[in-house]
Amino acid sequence: MLRSVLKPLRWIADYALPPRCPGCGVPVAEDHQFCGTCWGALRFLGPPWCAACHTPFAFDRGEGAVCATCAGTPPRHAGVRAAVAYGDVAGALAVRLKHGGRIALANTMARAMLRLMPAAGDLLVPVPLHRGRLWRRGFNQAALIADVVSQRTGVPRDHHALQRRRATPLLRGLGRRARARAVAGVFVVDRARRDAIRGRAVVLVDDVYTTGATATACTRALLAAGARSVTILCWARVLPDAADD
Repeated sequence: MLRSVLKPLRWIADYALPPRCPGCGVPVAEDHQFCGTCWGALRFLGPPWCAACHTPFAFDRGEGAVCATCAGTPPRHAGVRAAVAYGDVAGALAVRLKHGGRIALANTMARAMLRLMPAAGDLLVPVPLHRGRLWRRGFNQAALIADVVSQRTGVPRDHHALQRRRATPLLRGLGRRARARAVAGVFVVDRARRDAIRGRAVVLVDDVYTTGATATACTRALLAAGARSVTILCWARVLPDAADD
């Protein structure tokens, strides 16, 4: 009964406020749908890729092939699964979510990330914000994305398992080494939640993977707490040839 009453109101709302492209704002047919121009500007990532870090390859190098970086220094995580390469459209969405308060974009990002959700993943853990930044911003974008992924996959999430025990400077503009120094020792697993982490295949959720400093620090803390593995799942990834030196 209630649904039949609300249906005409939905039609009115859709007419007055039609769905818009998350990238540029032009009207589109459905929510979370990109227009042709923005869709064409997105580079969706997936295999063939490095078996260790999941950096995409230009061609299939065969099963188990790894990139030069991983051949020298294998990562501690089980790969970075990013929906898209970082670019103008992908970056604009991340900025509008994080700094513009467009929280519906978390749903847009999560939908694109679902195809890369690890089959063995059994716990979603968002990269945490320090409580001061969380208070100022009002939300953690990684937690919002993790919520949608959890709702759509049935995999539980834990917003509080991983903690950021001190504030860090904004990493934007910092090089790889400076980022690593800034987050060294920052992340820790709450003692009360170590049992929930132990033996689990953790999926670490974030919006953007840049140099990997934050993900590496989080992975170190989760593995130290007994996680079986840690895979990074994110919206966009800055590819090595575009990352900071």
